[in-house]
Amino acid sequence: MTALRVRGGQQLVGQIDPSANKNAVLPVLCATLLSDAPIMLRNVPEITDVQRIHAFFSELGSTVDWDKDAKTLRIDHSTISSSAKATLPQAMRASIMMIPGLLSRLGEARLEFEVKGCTLGAREIDPHVQVFKAFGAEVSYEGKDIVFRNLHKADGTRMWLEYASVTTTENFIISALTAKGSSQIVNAACEPHVQELCAFLEKMGGTIRGKGTSMVSIEGCNTFQSVDYTFVEDFHEIATFLALAAVTGGDVSVRNTRPEDFMLIDRTFEKFGAHVEHKDGWSRLEAPERLVVQQNFTSHITTKVEAAPWPYIPADLLPIFIALGVKANGQTMFWNKVYEGGLTWHTELSLFGAHTLLCDPHRLITFGGDKLRPATVTSPYIIRVAIALLMVAASIEGESTILDADPIRRAHPDFVPNIDKLGVDVSWDD
Repeated sequence: MTALRVRGGQQLVGQIDPSANKNAVLPVLCATLLSDAPIMLRNVPEITDVQRIHAFFSELGSTVDWDKDAKTLRIDHSTISSSAKATLPQAMRASIMMIPGLLSRLGEARLEFEVKGCTLGAREIDPHVQVFKAFGAEVSYEGKDIVFRNLHKADGTRMWLEYASVTTTENFIISALTAKGSSQIVNAACEPHVQELCAFLEKMGGTIRGKGTSMVSIEGCNTFQSVDYTFVEDFHEIATFLALAAVTGGDVSVRNTRPEDFMLIDRTFEKFGAHVEHKDGWSRLEAPERLVVQQNFTSHITTKVEAAPWPYIPADLLPIFIALGVKANGQTMFWNKVYEGGLTWHTELSLFGAHTLLCDPHRLITFGGDKLRPATVTSPYIIRVAIALLMVAASIEGESTILDADPIRRAHPDFVPNIDKLGVDVSWDD
């Protein structure tokens, strides 16, 4: 059990250079399997899932040079033997995005039946299976493995997703690049990390039209070229540091080269009386004297924060706004339209003295502004929930302990050193 000890009550003040987005880095790494040309990736975070993919590539026979200090990763897949066998890493959801590259390269991939990730409820793989079958793959069970085999080079296809799934969209786009002719996906996910994957694939030689929209067209590509690519800052981490400033009464600036992605995030901060300013490649939040839930113009309607696929507020960011709801005077309803297991952790907030009400598996009301006290709480295996609990602890004078806080390391290797630099006294207790 990994614990995080937080001695809170201090205002966070300073500047931060955030990490790259894990949800962009992992699919890009998976997509590199399409190419035999050398690839250079920059601003690569030292996180657990990157370590797993690095190890897997090495097992396949790829030449991989990871300079962790420089945050660069050089990859050359031309050294993979055609006889290599590929049983994908079981401990991360991103494994499933390596299947298109492995099918194109080796003709076969194996996935253990239960792949793991955050504990956010049921996350089926059937939409992925439909994508692989649409591009000519045969899918079957062999013992506890799901085996994918590429029978032939498929023609392009058109698919309309039932749900705008990020990883299903990414698997479709990567698979379409290996097919003959044109493909199109309708109801595509359009999150910033999906757009970043598309930008990388275009640099590698792919033709993709409509990225950032719900309808994306892809042309098959026979040759992929060498790429030198730098990941942009993680919008989740940018928003999180801004929220830490708000919840502690601080003043924090975060490097942000894509402020155009923040219009709705900024408006959500405004619901708690906090204002974000974007200027010269930086985003700044100087906290008000007190967070107060802003009243709706329409009377008798509770202020809401609704999380759903982009361009809604991302479900991954909902916990940080719940932390603001706990601190701000007033009532706020939080609606997670994505995960049925995304709000059950609210009981941990009561240990701090917070008043919350779970309406159903998808909706939670906070009654904020109560005086909070230090506590020992336990995080589920959800990255942003561990951070939300840390945020609340940082806003309370005294020492709190967050048990099972290790998910923070899974996405943000420099997160704890960064908040320590901003003025929070925090340490790991492994």
